[in-house]
Amino acid sequence: MSAAQRSAVSAEIGVIGGTGFYELLSDATEVTVSTPYGDPTDTLTVGTVGERRVAFVPRHGRGHGHPPHRINYRANLWALRSIGVRQILAPCAVGSLRRDLPPGSVVVPDQVVDRTSGRKGTFFDDRVAHVSFADPYCDAGRSAVLKAATDCGGEPVTDGGTMVVIEGPRFSSRAESRWYAAAGWSMVNMTGMPEAALARELALCYTSVALVTDMDAGVDSEESVAQEDVYEVFARNIERLRGLVLSTVTRLPEDRACRCAQELDAVDALFAPPAA
Repeated sequence: MSAAQRSAVSAEIGVIGGTGFYELLSDATEVTVSTPYGDPTDTLTVGTVGERRVAFVPRHGRGHGHPPHRINYRANLWALRSIGVRQILAPCAVGSLRRDLPPGSVVVPDQVVDRTSGRKGTFFDDRVAHVSFADPYCDAGRSAVLKAATDCGGEPVTDGGTMVVIEGPRFSSRAESRWYAAAGWSMVNMTGMPEAALARELALCYTSVALVTDMDAGVDSEESVAQEDVYEVFARNIERLRGLVLSTVTRLPEDRACRCAQELDAVDALFAPPAA
C-alpha cells in the first residue's frame, strides 16, 4: 500500500455507533480491516470532520444484525486502533434509572458497573497484564463532549452518572431495575462492557455518550420497556446526537496528555509484527 493509500484509510478518532446510529460520515471511504479476533461488525468508513480524520463503525452492524451479547468488541477496537485511532467516542442507548433523566436526555457517564457474563473481555489471554480501570472514561473526552454541548447551545447534557451494563438481550425485571436504582446507578445499557475495558487495554481514550431512550422497568410500576419504543426515541434524537458527536470531534485534543495513553506501556507489542 502506498503512502497516499495509507493516509486515505488512516484516522486518529474513532466513533462506535450504537442502536439506531448506523451512519456518521456522508463523504467517506469504506475500509475492510481483518484482525486476529475475526471480523469487525461492519466495514469501517473513514473521512474528515474539520481537519480531523475519523473512522466510524456501527456497533451492531448497519442492519442491526449483531445483538449485544454477540458483538465482536475485540475486533471492532483492534480494527480502529490498527488504522491509527487513539481516541474513541461511543454513543449508545440507555434506560434511565432516575426520574430526573427522562427519555431524550443525554448523559456523559463517569463510572460503569459490569453485570455481563461470558463475553470475551480482554486481549491478554496468554500473558499477565493488569490495567487500571478506576476511572473508565477519558477525562479529556468527557470535557470535549460537555464543551461541545455548551458551545452548540442545544439541550443540556448531564455531566456524570454510573452506567450499569447488563448481559441482555432481554431487558431488566422490575426487581433488577429497582436494585440498580437503589445502588445509586443512573442508567442501564447492554453494550458498554467489555468495550470500555478493551479500549483501556489498548491505551485508547474512550468516552461514552449515552442517550436515554426509556425509563427502566423498576422506575415506574405502571410502565415496562418495549423495543419499538426504544427505537422510536432514538430515531427522534439521532440528528441531535450525531451533531453532538461531530462537534465533539473537532474539540478533542490533538495531543493526548491524559492517563489513558500511559495505562499500558507494552500495548504496542500487541501490534508488533512477528520477529523474522
